[in-house]
Amino acid sequence: MAGIKRRTGETEIRVHLNLDGTGNYQIRTGIGFLDHMLCLFTRHACFDLELNARGDLEVDGHHTAEDTAICLGRALKEALGKKEGINRYGHALLPMDEALVLVAVDLSGRGFLAYDVSLPSPRVGNFDTELVEEFLRALALNGEFTLHVRLLAGRNTHHIIEAIFKGLGRALKSALAADPRTPGVPSTKGLL
Repeated sequence: MAGIKRRTGETEIRVHLNLDGTGNYQIRTGIGFLDHMLCLFTRHACFDLELNARGDLEVDGHHTAEDTAICLGRALKEALGKKEGINRYGHALLPMDEALVLVAVDLSGRGFLAYDVSLPSPRVGNFDTELVEEFLRALALNGEFTLHVRLLAGRNTHHIIEAIFKGLGRALKSALAADPRTPGVPSTKGLL
């Protein structure tokens, strides 16, 4: 479990994350579409997540989305601890109607995002779709894990983004799963 708070001149974020949860969530960012995606992510990861964010939405959603990802990434890193006895790697090939997305993670201790997704529409409702990449980058860098996201098929922007967030949840769930044959850290270095 981990708790993170962050306050800037632009945002105020509070996150409480339990990796050994059942998919329960209470999420309020002020950005409806982002809330929806984080609920899906949490449910598919089987985490429990309480997340409250207030930001300068009168400007736009950028600061709120990015700072939310920073806090969620830091909470994930803190909750992972020494990473002993986990799979370390996880992936999901996730369909959402006509959309098909590949998401792969390595809980390597090195933050990196490879994002190969072209979104057909610049907006879904009031949500700026370019914030998906910004969110994922901030999450991976602050969570210190490698994240690859690749769009294999899709025409509907909502479906594509939904597949990304569900796939991310499933990939992290797999990477965090206990591996009884690896009692220590899953690395020849002995440290992640």
